[in-house]
Amino acid sequence: MSGPAAATAGRGVDPSFDPRTGKQHGSIPHTAPEHVAEILRRAQGAAPRIAGTSPATREAWLAAIAEALSAHEDELVHLAGEETGLGADRLRGELAKCVASTVFYGAVAAEGSYLDASTEGIGGESTLSGWNIPVGPVAVFGASNFPFGFGVCGHDVASALAAGCPVIVKAHPAHPRLSVRLAELVSDALDRAGAPVGSYALVVGFDAGLQLVDAAEITAVAFTGSQGGGMALVARAAARGVPVFAEMGTVNPVFVTTDAAADSAGIAAGFVGSFTLGAGQFCTKPGLLFAPAGAGIFDAVRAQLGQVARVPLLTAGIARGYRTGLAGLARAAGVTTAEAATAVATGAATDTPVELTDGYGVDPQVFLVRLEDFHPGSRLLEECFGPVALICEYDDAAGALDALARLQPSLVASVFTGGPGDPESAEVVARLLGQVGRVALNAWPTGVATSWSMQHGGPWPSTSRSDATSVGAGALDRFVRPVAVQNADPAHLPAALHPDNPWRIPRRIDGRLTLPTG
Repeated sequence: MSGPAAATAGRGVDPSFDPRTGKQHGSIPHTAPEHVAEILRRAQGAAPRIAGTSPATREAWLAAIAEALSAHEDELVHLAGEETGLGADRLRGELAKCVASTVFYGAVAAEGSYLDASTEGIGGESTLSGWNIPVGPVAVFGASNFPFGFGVCGHDVASALAAGCPVIVKAHPAHPRLSVRLAELVSDALDRAGAPVGSYALVVGFDAGLQLVDAAEITAVAFTGSQGGGMALVARAAARGVPVFAEMGTVNPVFVTTDAAADSAGIAAGFVGSFTLGAGQFCTKPGLLFAPAGAGIFDAVRAQLGQVARVPLLTAGIARGYRTGLAGLARAAGVTTAEAATAVATGAATDTPVELTDGYGVDPQVFLVRLEDFHPGSRLLEECFGPVALICEYDDAAGALDALARLQPSLVASVFTGGPGDPESAEVVARLLGQVGRVALNAWPTGVATSWSMQHGGPWPSTSRSDATSVGAGALDRFVRPVAVQNADPAHLPAALHPDNPWRIPRRIDGRLTLPTG
């Protein structure tokens, strides 16, 4: 197993900063090009061996990774806290979910339906057999805001390994020391579990990441992050026809029906808790709430914000981008004098960069906007990363639904209803399903379950592939492709289609779904 590539110095370093103070604590050297090339060769060499292992074997590899992460919980949470400022409780919860999801993806592989194995007669003596095979080495670009969930370990890495692909991860510059330590633990766990050399490795540095995207050995790219970064990778990989599964996020809407507005206090409290969760740095953050005029939700939200503490954002760049974003939102919203005073306090009234002398702390903000403000080119249609949200009060639901249609498609939407008999809810849900990957009814969108039914994706520009999900059982589908053999001898068929079914997976034989016995 190749250890972290960060051990080899390249031409620069990724410095490590504490968002709570802005102070630097060490750095990690970039991976030299020749070492990246060696990692790629090892991954390509390992690909056939990994693809030939049984799903149950890969399940054991992932269980070993989960065990290693759990055993080092205190160390990892402390290190992540130093580089993200997200707080121990949030980080412990995220690490626990990472451990659980890693085990889950192993179980999905072992269950076997992702292989879509089938065989049938097609007339006379002819047969046709089809199944899914792993695509080969996968490059993963992790997120700044989920150091455990999407990065050196987490959903993309675990689902690619479960599908039978070697994985090479690029360390995120927001948490380089944590990235290296996580890679050491994952590499050691895979070594002990007997995974082939080349199954997993880490590279550090922007140029090393580009080298991965350009490399002939890489067959797919998974990315979680900004729209700009994701689309740049899509464009770069397009030269080789390599798919990029980029989860980027946009403005996730919330719609409160007339009947649901009776609980304005509860909705206001829930909205504030959701859009400020993790300092508003979730891809599922609700960024815009439509509420009936006169319900008092905007005033209730603004009162709730007075109780929310100032929080650090992940990086200096994100903090400056947040303040610039607030300025644009304030202008687009046409804030009143009273609201402008609050905007000045948060730096929203100026485009001049604010010096970050005491860490990357920012204050949460909310703006009241009008339906007519949602016109093409409006800043209100674009995401502002951080703890800010918009509230739009409507006089009639039809006008609000028309405004919803002008939003960019997004990952998720929430709809709050008055109950099963709510006359508005069915149309709202139907309209939103054309624009999002998931609709949460009477629930906030920030919770994402790792499950068989989860869809964590959406139409462009929230993702680069609307047919994919980066969370849930369907995440494995990104890293396999279908093949078929006509008139196959038994020697031509994989274990997935052997008559004895040694992998004990569901298969379709002559059109009939056949489950493993016992």
